[in-house]
Amino acid sequence: MTPKQSKPPLYPKIHLIAASGAAAFLSLTLLVFPSREVEAQRTYLELDSRTEQITDEKSDFLSEILSEAKADQPFAQIKDLAKISAGLSAYNEKAGNIGNGEKDVLTVSSARAPEPSEQHVTVSNGDTLSTLFNQVGLSSTDLYAVLGSSKEAKQFSRLKVGQVLEFQLTPTGELESIHSKLSDLESISLARDDSGFSFTRDRIKPEIRSAYTRGVINSSLFLSAKRAGLSHRMTMDLANVFGYDIDFAQDIREGDEFEVVYEEKVINGKQVGSGKILAARFTNRGKSYSAVRYTTKSGTSSYYTADGKSMRKAFIRTPVDFTRISSRFSNGRRHPILNKIRAHKGVDYAAPRGTPIKATGDGKVLLAGRKGGYGNTVVIQHGNHYRTLYAHMRGFAKSVHTGSMVKQGQIIGYIGTTGLSTGPHLHYEFQVNGVQVDPMGQKLPMADPMAQNEKQRFLQQSQPIMARMDQEKATMLALNKR
Repeated sequence: MTPKQSKPPLYPKIHLIAASGAAAFLSLTLLVFPSREVEAQRTYLELDSRTEQITDEKSDFLSEILSEAKADQPFAQIKDLAKISAGLSAYNEKAGNIGNGEKDVLTVSSARAPEPSEQHVTVSNGDTLSTLFNQVGLSSTDLYAVLGSSKEAKQFSRLKVGQVLEFQLTPTGELESIHSKLSDLESISLARDDSGFSFTRDRIKPEIRSAYTRGVINSSLFLSAKRAGLSHRMTMDLANVFGYDIDFAQDIREGDEFEVVYEEKVINGKQVGSGKILAARFTNRGKSYSAVRYTTKSGTSSYYTADGKSMRKAFIRTPVDFTRISSRFSNGRRHPILNKIRAHKGVDYAAPRGTPIKATGDGKVLLAGRKGGYGNTVVIQHGNHYRTLYAHMRGFAKSVHTGSMVKQGQIIGYIGTTGLSTGPHLHYEFQVNGVQVDPMGQKLPMADPMAQNEKQRFLQQSQPIMARMDQEKATMLALNKR
């Protein structure tokens, strides 16, 4: 007899539906919870030391509630889901209070606020302010806003190769400020404010102290002065001090010596520049000339010999700096263009086209214009007895015109080749009572002497500084002999 097969027990349909739903929900729960545990652990590693205690406590808490969730009773897991969720929310609220308002420690990833950026850009050959703005991600609109903020702001567009610009940008990439150091003594800045940008120029006041140097000329004054530590500007100042007595274009010889006591600008023990020449001595062809800077009671500064005679004369020797003489004063020179013997009543200084020409003395301009074979010419009257002429000029300085007054050393025009001229040069004439004389051999009249009531005060200042030069020279020579 065939055994009777038993039928599976029948359950109400609603029970089957409920069981299927619970199974599906349980599967989803088991998939989600392990992932949340891993993410929570990764979040703990990102917290700083101040949240370590909170993290440890929370780890224990999670372990406890997750263990409960992994119990053997599937329906127990489902029943506790709401409990676990509520527990996590309560703990987060508690941890937030303990952390003094710090972000939720259960946050899987927290986006940090962007920070301001600072970029340094060095100016290269060919760079403009526009290209530098582009390098740091700023637009032409930003550039126009900067340059249009004030007249001073245009200083940033006058760039030098090697100059460094420091850009400060906001977290969103907007320009906050620009800073640039122009020298060891000066820097400029632009900073954003309510009205746009404000410009600031900062100047550092250096310590001023005196320094001594000495040099011997073996090739040129400029090279010897550079080896002695003098800047180009100070070398020119040295030539100007002795320019009344020495023609630096013609008189300099190998073996000539110079000594200088000058102002030195110092910041934190570092030399950052030089100032005025306080005293100097120049030995040319065996003859020594000394000069001391002195400021009178009225505030006028000038150079005087060690015994108080003015170094300044009514005229300087040459109207062009450091050039060669191409033709001297002569009564029997053959003219290079006319090809016949013709007196040359002046001195020709050959120099590159555009070289500045200086007035050799104070006076009134009688002519600034064309003058026959002289081409563009300036004629200056100096008092009642002296007159100077400057010919073949390319053009005139803006402030020079017929009837204007000029000062000694003022630029009146530029070397050219106008008129009867074979090349760029200056033809210079010196006239005494209407007669041309050789300016190279003419004894120049002295300027006004020092007032008698200044003499004693001057000697009190000049004697110590001249004694210092003697001592410094003796010390330097002694060291060189060792």
